[in-house]
Amino acid sequence: MSQTIDQRPPVAVGHVRLPTTDVAGAARWLESVGLRPIFADAELAVLELRGGTHVVVRKAEEAPKAGAAAPFDLMVDDIEAACRDYAAKGLGPSDITRGRIHDSFHLVGPDGHDFTVTSSHAGGRPV
Repeated sequence: MSQTIDQRPPVAVGHVRLPTTDVAGAARWLESVGLRPIFADAELAVLELRGGTHVVVRKAEEAPKAGAAAPFDLMVDDIEAACRDYAAKGLGPSDITRGRIHDSFHLVGPDGHDFTVTSSHAGGRPV
């Protein structure tokens, strides 16, 4: 019997938080960009990213300043396909910007947060 050595890094981000004035709306938006729903009620929603990181959406008293950067970015394997998919869903992605490490585009998310969507640079390594 062969034993496979886990090639993934030994540590992951467990939870990130997204305060919002509309928990249900933010959860729907996060689902539309590809997160998996885990739990939702009026004050809290939990959605999962690849690798098991959970986005914890909690009710905020007030919205952030318009256009404020989201507290985390999103990473996809195929930046062009993601941009096309989000455009087809009516999410209004910006044009793709080519960078030295990442290519990226922006989406306006819940409460006007500016979400950056970046290309993966895992280079085929397990993540």
